Amino acid sequence: MENAIHRALSSKVIAVVGLSKDPAKPSYQVASYLRTKGFRIIPVNPTADSILGEKSYKSLMDLPDDIKRQLDVVDIFRRTEDVPVVVGQAVEIRAMYLRPHVVWMQLGIVNEIAAKMARDSGLDVVMDRCMKVEHEKKRN
Repeated sequence: MENAIHRALSSKVIAVVGLSKDPAKPSYQVASYLRTKGFRIIPVNPTADSILGEKSYKSLMDLPDDIKRQLDVVDIFRRTEDVPVVVGQAVEIRAMYLRPHVVWMQLGIVNEIAAKMARDSGLDVVMDRCMKVEHEKKRN
């Protein structure tokens, strides 16, 4: 998992699935932090038109092709039972564009079935970790 963390933190473009419009929510705080550190954040939230000044998309499949071609990480802030659908979409995009490289399930999210599906498709997997926390560790 350490290689996957390193790869994700060395990336540039992150789709944040489940990114909330609410600044008090962890997904917003993590995405906002990562954005200040130079990452391009692509919001994925079917109930928002834009978040953090970026157009929001209903699902990974709704991302324009040019974004899919640049996508490095799919950062998931969804319930554990919703993860396989998101990972399935990441796998489908990877089959077309050889991207993304990493599926990241945030703190409290563990889904071994989805992780296996991702790994079997060539994706690195991080589970039950926070990108913000890991980025801060890397800097120290």
